[in-house]
Amino acid sequence: MLEIRDIYKTFNPGTINEKKALCGVKLHLDEGDFCTVIGSNGAGKSTMLNAVAGVWPVDEGQIIIDGVDVSAQCEHKRATYLGRVFQDPMNGTAADMTIAENLALAARRGKRRTLRWGLTHREQEGYRDLLASLELGLEDRMTAKVGLLSGGQRQALTLLMATLQKPRLLLLDEHTAALDPKTATKVLHLTRKLVADNHLTALMVTHNMKDALHYGNRTIMMHEGRIVVDIDRETKNQLHVDDLLKMFEHSSGTAIENDRMLLG
Repeated sequence: MLEIRDIYKTFNPGTINEKKALCGVKLHLDEGDFCTVIGSNGAGKSTMLNAVAGVWPVDEGQIIIDGVDVSAQCEHKRATYLGRVFQDPMNGTAADMTIAENLALAARRGKRRTLRWGLTHREQEGYRDLLASLELGLEDRMTAKVGLLSGGQRQALTLLMATLQKPRLLLLDEHTAALDPKTATKVLHLTRKLVADNHLTALMVTHNMKDALHYGNRTIMMHEGRIVVDIDRETKNQLHVDDLLKMFEHSSGTAIENDRMLLG
């Protein structure tokens, strides 16, 4: 479902601020894979997700989604294949529109606009059932403005919107980092449920090593723009955070000094 072939990305090349963000990254995800991505600040995690999404072009290499080479496609064309949830709960939804209107926008994404009623009774009933599955009481607040929701409620709604059309690839960029621990756990459980129920392929960036091992069927660790550790499901189930630290130090030749990873 996703194949990344030797991609490179350097920001501000030839200047004093030159930064080699990606250095020959290779990654292959089969359909239904749920891969967590971990690494220190500046390791290239978010840069890799943004490269896949087309936020900026890569200098070298190829990105293939479901057999289609999207390397030369701009961001809005790649959006056909992707669902995204960002770190900031304020992104991904329209604050001044209602919950039902936001869901309708997500459902109509990429489709032709017509002059028929914007939100039918049948659609509203369908959205009510979807919201009820979140178990957050949002099915009784469908006419409420999204800007009035808490961060966790808004992130849960964004997840639902991102998976509504069953994208070929779901990109999650530290989507629980801005939430309190209890809410973050609930959103992660919801993430796992939506990925499994819709048989989605997902790539989730996190700083929390415990979450990286607990969720998904695969974990990769990045360091200085490269993937230095790639762990499959069977190995993941036998590992603890201390084991992950040792694997990282052995593969990268350096110890983790990032507080967010160590304290997560």
